[in-house]
Amino acid sequence: MIVIKFGGSVLYELHPSIIDDIRQISQKEKLVLVHGGGNEVTNVATKLGKEQKFIVSPSGIRSRFTDKETAEIYTMVMSGKINKIIVRMLVQGGIAVGISGIDDNMLKAVRKTKLTVLNEKGRKMIIEGGYTGKINSVETSLLYTLTERGFVPVVSPIAMSEEYEFLNVDGDRAAAYIAGNLKADKVIFLTNVNGLHLEDKLVKKLTRDEAKEQLPKIGFGMEKKILASTEALLIGAKEVIISSGKVSNPITSAINHTNCTVISN
Repeated sequence: MIVIKFGGSVLYELHPSIIDDIRQISQKEKLVLVHGGGNEVTNVATKLGKEQKFIVSPSGIRSRFTDKETAEIYTMVMSGKINKIIVRMLVQGGIAVGISGIDDNMLKAVRKTKLTVLNEKGRKMIIEGGYTGKINSVETSLLYTLTERGFVPVVSPIAMSEEYEFLNVDGDRAAAYIAGNLKADKVIFLTNVNGLHLEDKLVKKLTRDEAKEQLPKIGFGMEKKILASTEALLIGAKEVIISSGKVSNPITSAINHTNCTVISN
């Protein structure tokens, strides 16, 4: 089993060969795709006149503050527009089916009632949690059913709270929890860069513990992928690869460990 995650920012930059690449790999391996799309959520929300606010946790993780209206826009864009654009792209290979984290109650999350964030002066403060969730369980039966029948599920990162509310969960971490619970052989994070760069050099290999140690040194964007990588490995995935989606046959390239970052236990 291979879980592939790509964000909305790289969606329109993916190499055209990815369609045939996924089709060929899916004939040999079970695949699950998880997508993000935060930039498109921001674009649509702005057009609708809804200002978007972003917060930073004490550990340096940047995320969207999600009030109820933003949660509705997030759900609409993720599970509607972006999910179906990806399915339309992949269905050329006759393989994709679009679902969300709420289908079959796949992604269950606890709504964060309070959030500890850093203010503009770098001091900690507590704010209302809004409609952001922390995933606490993953139901994998639907994914197994679809992959056993030869489909590639394309999952949007919407979770369900215990009160049946739509919750915003980070796409990278949703992919990590899904991969961990599926005991995936590989988790591939496709980005617009080759992998983790430190001091202007590509880091080719890391252990999970080494990745955790590097987290404070990593900038916005990549820090979530490294955090998600450590979580995926802790839960049960065997290997994480961070690589570029802009190269020819990007999935095959990642599987072959070509010019990328590989993290393992």
